[in-house]
Amino acid sequence: MGRRLVPLTLDNLPDLPKRCRSCVFWELDPVSGEAAVRAGRPELEKEAWISAVLLEWGSCGRVVHVDDVPVGFVLYAPPAYVPRSTAFPTSPVSPDAVQLLTAWLTPGYQGQGLGRVMVQTVAKDLIRRGFKAVEAFGDARWSEPACVLPADHLLAVGFKTVRPHPRFPRLRLELRTTISWKEDVEMALDRLLGAVQKEPALRPL
Repeated sequence: MGRRLVPLTLDNLPDLPKRCRSCVFWELDPVSGEAAVRAGRPELEKEAWISAVLLEWGSCGRVVHVDDVPVGFVLYAPPAYVPRSTAFPTSPVSPDAVQLLTAWLTPGYQGQGLGRVMVQTVAKDLIRRGFKAVEAFGDARWSEPACVLPADHLLAVGFKTVRPHPRFPRLRLELRTTISWKEDVEMALDRLLGAVQKEPALRPL
C-alpha cells in the first residue's frame, strides 16, 4: 500500500470531499460564514482563503493518497488566519503554536495509523518552519464527523490538554516530542534493515 502526503494547493483542492471544499467553518467568522453560505459562495471563499494563506504563510495542509487515490486531508494555519478560533471558550491559541483546524479520512482507511502519520507530517513541516507546538480545539462530546476534531482522537495521537472545558478543551502537542518519537522508529527500522543488509550474499554457482 503506497502512502503519500502531498501539500495542499489550489490544484489539488478538488481532491477534498465536496462538503469540505464548501465548508468555511474555520476560515470565516460565524457571521461572515453564514453570509457566504446564504450567498451560495462558500467554495469560492474557501479557495480564496487557501490562496491567501499559501501566498502569505505557505503550505497550510496535506492531502493523503493511498495508491494514488485521495483518501483524506489535514488543515492547519497560524491562529491569525483562523477567525473562528476566537469564538471558542478556551481560546486563544498560544502565540508560539500553529492551529490544527481539522482532518478527515475516508471511513475505509480509518484505524490504519494514517491519523498519526498525518500529525507527524504536520509536525515535521512546522518544525522546519521554526514552530514549537501545534494546538487544537477538541470536541469532548464528538459523535459524528464534524469540523471540530474529537478530543479523544487528539489525545490518542499525543496531544495534552492545556485548557480544560466540558465541551471544547484546548489541546497542545509539543513538536519536538513527536519528531523524536518518529525518529526513534526510523532509527529502529534502519538498524533492522542494516542487519539484514549485512547478511553475507550467496556466491553465484
